[in-house]
Amino acid sequence: MKAIGYKAKGGVEVLTELELPMPEPGPRDLRVAVKAVSVNPVDVKRRRWEDPSESPLPRVLGYDAAGVVDAVGSEVTLFRPGDEVFYAGAMDRPGTNSEFHLVDERIAGPKPTSLSFAEAAALPLTSITAWEMLFDRMKVPRGLHTPGGTLLVLNGAGGVGSMLIQLATRLTGLTVIASASRPETVEWVKKLGAKHVADHSKPIDEALHAIGFDGVDYIGAITSMPGSAPSLARALNPQGHITLIDNFDDSIAPFKPKSITISWEMMFTRSLFQTADMDAQHRLLKEVSAMVDAGLLQTTLTHVEGSLTAANLRRAHERIETGKAIGKTVLEGFQ
Repeated sequence: MKAIGYKAKGGVEVLTELELPMPEPGPRDLRVAVKAVSVNPVDVKRRRWEDPSESPLPRVLGYDAAGVVDAVGSEVTLFRPGDEVFYAGAMDRPGTNSEFHLVDERIAGPKPTSLSFAEAAALPLTSITAWEMLFDRMKVPRGLHTPGGTLLVLNGAGGVGSMLIQLATRLTGLTVIASASRPETVEWVKKLGAKHVADHSKPIDEALHAIGFDGVDYIGAITSMPGSAPSLARALNPQGHITLIDNFDDSIAPFKPKSITISWEMMFTRSLFQTADMDAQHRLLKEVSAMVDAGLLQTTLTHVEGSLTAANLRRAHERIETGKAIGKTVLEGFQ
């Protein structure tokens, strides 16, 4: 089968087209004929930093896909051949940049019927990440009429931010503030439902003061800059909660006086450790799919780079590396 991967870490030039054996599904696996994939920052980070040169096969990246189930393992109960699915895959298995891909049924969901494969491929990783940040890490009560509060979404126009804004405004009583600094990103986050916008080109506590907020109850720190801990601590109300995704090398001492809760979100944890609640990702993707079909959530697809070729994938990686991407970049299947 066709695939795109790399044999040594480096720049985008290491991505190359491959021929690999057809994968055979394990007991809980779906084999999916991949119709579309999207590119995430994790793809770029792993390509830059992780060297697969000691492995027998090249590394295939890709952590979002939408496609059609081609075959199923002996213990699969949730899907059958012919079903359309979307999912974000697992970090310890080959990625989705291939014609056929194996995924555990417990981390896959039914593709929204109202979306194309390209539109659906933009959603899984960011939906899972945003959902887990809100409800598993911060433990925000669900329901529009639950006790309110304020949520600051850092980098609101990115993939995860775009979903976090939507989920928080549709499923909780929180007042959502997104950070953005360019006219086009400000327009994007407002379109998704952010009530207020803070300019993250300045220290975030100053940006909040400029729009009339002394502090917020929750921060979804999708990105964070070195040296930002003091500003983030000042931006939080006493006994607030911050959830981080990126590596955070600053001292957390500034958070102590306010008894701030600090948590991490890594959407691959459940699949990486085969946790007992691994199927939570199937259930949440199923709910996201239903919300999309009901018109409550929208795809965050903003750019289709073309079919899945090495040249197009390199351009998609370069788009992510600019740090200015809005929403998600998608590639459709192999020609």
